[in-house]
Amino acid sequence: MTSRDSAKIPKRAFELYDKYAHGQIDRRQFMTGLAGVAVGGMSAAALFSALMPDYARAQQVSFNDPDITASYREFDAPEGHGKGRGYLVQPRSPSSRPGLVLVVHENRGLNPYIEDVARRLGKAGFIAFAPDALFPLGGYPGNDDDGRAMQQRLDGDKAAADFAAAARFLQPLEGGNGKLGVVGFCFGGFIANKLAAEQPALVGAAVPFYGMPPALDKVADIKAALLIQMAEMDERINAAWPDYEAALKRHGVRYQAHQYPGTQHGFHNDSTPRYQPEAAELAWSRTLAFFSEHLAG
Repeated sequence: MTSRDSAKIPKRAFELYDKYAHGQIDRRQFMTGLAGVAVGGMSAAALFSALMPDYARAQQVSFNDPDITASYREFDAPEGHGKGRGYLVQPRSPSSRPGLVLVVHENRGLNPYIEDVARRLGKAGFIAFAPDALFPLGGYPGNDDDGRAMQQRLDGDKAAADFAAAARFLQPLEGGNGKLGVVGFCFGGFIANKLAAEQPALVGAAVPFYGMPPALDKVADIKAALLIQMAEMDERINAAWPDYEAALKRHGVRYQAHQYPGTQHGFHNDSTPRYQPEAAELAWSRTLAFFSEHLAG
């Protein structure tokens, strides 16, 4: 999706999509709202179609890229749903023992965009593992609408415990150097923050993209370095940032924070019109440099 495509979509339509994507309005309310902002010959149905992900456009690294190996692996999650499953990507010929990165999806399961993010990390020389929170319900269903509805049915505490179990599975994985980072997007950004606060012995570096903070009374426990990525036009997430930043400063947590001008929540997701190429590429280059610094050796 190009910036030219996104320029045709009214700002209010992006705001409605964000509410729909986070369960604040249902599909009927979303379509009614789109009908009220449809302009320039674009119907509500056309706006809806334009706002939905197009995963065929988004793939940056092929699943059969010669520089990586990819497979699905199960892991034990006794405090969660019992068993979990994720997408494991490893560099085929690493020059040294690589760092390990847990990749946490948005609120709709392990979709093709997140699998591609895992492959990008593998291509960059890390071992990446992307769990699917929907595995207990049969796994990502093939489209984000159904995936979102399925994820809303999950027990939130058990889902969080599944991701903690995935981190424990990944950190000692043979071939890695034992240094674990976490990157997450939206819901996954919250999980990245939460794991940094609740699993300080495991997590050495965390990169939450537009994610809510953890419980503020847990911030003192964070030992990881944080790279916090935010969108300028993201009222819900940005409203929580001042209190989170104050807590980070109060407890001496190492952090960097970047807010990208002119961006919407989800600007890194190159399967949607919220994608902003320049900001996404800058945020990703910072992410790779951050993990290289904190997960090396």
